[in-house]
Amino acid sequence: MECFVGIDLGTSSVRAIAVNPKGITIAAGQCEYDILKPELNQAEQDMEKLWQATVIAIRRMLGAGKGLAEGIRGIGFSGQMHGLVALDADGRLIRNAIIWADQRSGAQIENIYRVVSRERFAKVYCNRLSTGFLLPSLLWVREHEPQNYEKISKVLSPKDYIRYRICGELGTDASDASGTGMWDMKKRAWAYGLLEQLDISREILTESHESYEQAGVVSKECARQTGLRAGTFVAYGGGDSLMMEFGNGMIRSGRMASTIGTACHLTCALDEPLYDPKLRTNTWCHGKEGLWSIMGAHLSGGVALKWLKNQILGFEDFDTMTEAAEAVPAGSEGMLFLPYLNGERTPHNDPDARAVYLGMTLRHTRAHMIRSTMEGIVYSMKESYAIFQSLGIKAKCMIAAGGGANSRLFCQIQADMYQCPVYTNQGKEQAGIGAAMTAAAGSGYFRNYEEACDSMVHLNSQVTEPVSANVRRYEEEFQRFKEIYHANKRLF
Repeated sequence: MECFVGIDLGTSSVRAIAVNPKGITIAAGQCEYDILKPELNQAEQDMEKLWQATVIAIRRMLGAGKGLAEGIRGIGFSGQMHGLVALDADGRLIRNAIIWADQRSGAQIENIYRVVSRERFAKVYCNRLSTGFLLPSLLWVREHEPQNYEKISKVLSPKDYIRYRICGELGTDASDASGTGMWDMKKRAWAYGLLEQLDISREILTESHESYEQAGVVSKECARQTGLRAGTFVAYGGGDSLMMEFGNGMIRSGRMASTIGTACHLTCALDEPLYDPKLRTNTWCHGKEGLWSIMGAHLSGGVALKWLKNQILGFEDFDTMTEAAEAVPAGSEGMLFLPYLNGERTPHNDPDARAVYLGMTLRHTRAHMIRSTMEGIVYSMKESYAIFQSLGIKAKCMIAAGGGANSRLFCQIQADMYQCPVYTNQGKEQAGIGAAMTAAAGSGYFRNYEEACDSMVHLNSQVTEPVSANVRRYEEEFQRFKEIYHANKRLF
């Protein structure tokens, strides 16, 4: 049976899935690993262990389907973005990878802006720098580990290292490169001018391609370790948020995804590199020429409901919680929740922001708390949507993704707040399917992403439509919600 493999390198595990040309998963394998914390504000991973975990995941996938390796037409990748993997001249790891969750490089970001003004940097990069991005992590190594910095021959993102171990070729793709802090977003090329000002040699960068292009083929050594067939087509793949968009069919401008997982993000495909002048959102290159993506990131999503379930109310499961919340009218009868349990990114970029329940009275019950928590999560995402709208971006199609897509109430709240129909995906492996799509399009099985998407992505027939009375209520309450942060910022 012909199929394509998507390897999704996450922060806590790697998952390999084989999908057929209809997008149906026919085999899967997974292996977990840990984040290393040398210091309180640091986050690293041993890339050799991540490679061994990838080998295990691939072997488990192949073990789930007899003769599967012979039917694999191509392999693509999805990976955690922003990290730093440093290699020496022999292609060997110099130190542990510094990953996206690392927070040590705040001083390096300030130093970058002393050399290159924030305004100039934003015009080229279309984003603000954050700790955990490859560029500030690299400058931290230069300052604090000069002996390691001197050994660096090439720098990579984490998933690019895994692909290197599979096909033996160094390189990256535009989507992952756009998350490094070293990228010209409009030109889809390395920002050599900025790097020269920062005294960073262009020689440490690899070639960048589009996600569907061929990076190489499975090497004999990789075939020996994993069981994959030597010579199998290998695509570059892309960053996880972009591959998840592909898996949700977001290959055309105007399609938007509202993802509620542990954290949340609102994303939209774009035909041009639009970005928020105040840098409250992120703009990335998408997986093909002429396509970009804008994203609003929110730190409290399902984690807020989990906190409420486990730490406050003591419910046994989420289904029971949401059933109770469905009995409460839209707007939770004036009760609002600011969901900043872990600080916030969009729109405030404030790690000190805190959560607030506002408007509680004697008539409110724990069911009101549950619904207001769910509404607060979507209100925060609606702030991203308001920024998108200010840039002229409006959803033609909203796709609910993540765990929130499994909740009827969450889907209804999103439809009412975004004021548009909300769709859900039949598949549950969006990032892996998106990665497999890069191989399906790049290998020539499909002529392009559009054809691959039409065959491999399937939305459910049931659509959640907005309720006009709820729309009006939420629009009124949203104006109150936006005031909570500003009224309490000094107290935070």
